[in-house]
Amino acid sequence: QICKMTTEPVKCGILGATGAVGQRFITLLQGHPYFQIAVLGASERSAGKNYKDAASWMLDIPLPDSVANMQVKTCDPVHFSDCALVFSALDANVAGDVEEAFAKADIAVFSNAKNHRMDSNVPILIPYVNAEQIDVIPKQQEERGYKKGFIVTNANCSTTGLVVPLKPIEDAFGISKMFVVTMQAVSGAGYPGVSSYDITGNVVPYISGEENKLAVETNKILGNLNDVKNGFDEKDIKVSAQCNRVHVLEGHTECVSIELKTKATVEEVKQVLRDFVPQSQKYNLPSAPSVALQLLESESRPQPRRDVNAGNGYTVSVGRVRECELFSIKMVVLSHNTVIGAAGGSILNAELAIAKGYL
Repeated sequence: QICKMTTEPVKCGILGATGAVGQRFITLLQGHPYFQIAVLGASERSAGKNYKDAASWMLDIPLPDSVANMQVKTCDPVHFSDCALVFSALDANVAGDVEEAFAKADIAVFSNAKNHRMDSNVPILIPYVNAEQIDVIPKQQEERGYKKGFIVTNANCSTTGLVVPLKPIEDAFGISKMFVVTMQAVSGAGYPGVSSYDITGNVVPYISGEENKLAVETNKILGNLNDVKNGFDEKDIKVSAQCNRVHVLEGHTECVSIELKTKATVEEVKQVLRDFVPQSQKYNLPSAPSVALQLLESESRPQPRRDVNAGNGYTVSVGRVRECELFSIKMVVLSHNTVIGAAGGSILNAELAIAKGYL
């Protein structure tokens, strides 16, 4: 099946457009073959200003001229009536009700926020891993009284990088439990994020809510859409997580130890990682990289500085796969937290929605 699109791009909006993830949405959507930014939404403080005056632009890519003079609107569906979908980079403090209002107004929502991730009829979608779970949308619309609107979420940024290599391992050998230590980039905290006084030359060994997200989201994502397609049969992998904020700009690194249900050698595990075919491949999504998961053989890789932009930030890197003294195997995972782990992940989800006929 090939992802098909009309000649006219679909108009979309961005909620929370002035923040770090909102800015990443803007850069990734420039020249996109399917989507055209029509409306930028932010807080009442920013509303009414031109985007260039409302946003403190922080990316190393210049602010695109196409949005610089767009007037920022409040995040009210009335301002987005020409949009078929919105990408939500809203803070969790406000995202829940706002996203529901957009779905009720016949606008599809692709959300980065945590608010609806664990709702029984909302998918946490990573097209590489669980593309079929998007088929919960018709039941979601029926149960919530939505007509054209719906809500799709992507995972927490650290969860996203983790579950991509877990998927082929779980399918081949089964996973009973795992221990993961994260080293998460400062960009994951948004802007202004962690103060320079706290993070320079330092490691902060606590990120609020992250450790629980790694446990519950992983089991939902690796589960299956149930037989009646109105919810999910989740896995029961026991997860112990320790999450740390480190002095790195982009890229979440995770050291993972895994207990397998079926015994496997290191080479057998490496081979299933090499052979991984993402579920998204058959849909020919335009933002998907040619390699979704790369296995690096060097003992000193992956590294954020050298590997985070693989596949334009859409590729997850794995290295140091070896025997574990406590569990079965251990490995190091790296992913770009604001591309595949945030804005790019939502864009892939919207591309999949087009491929499946939901947009």
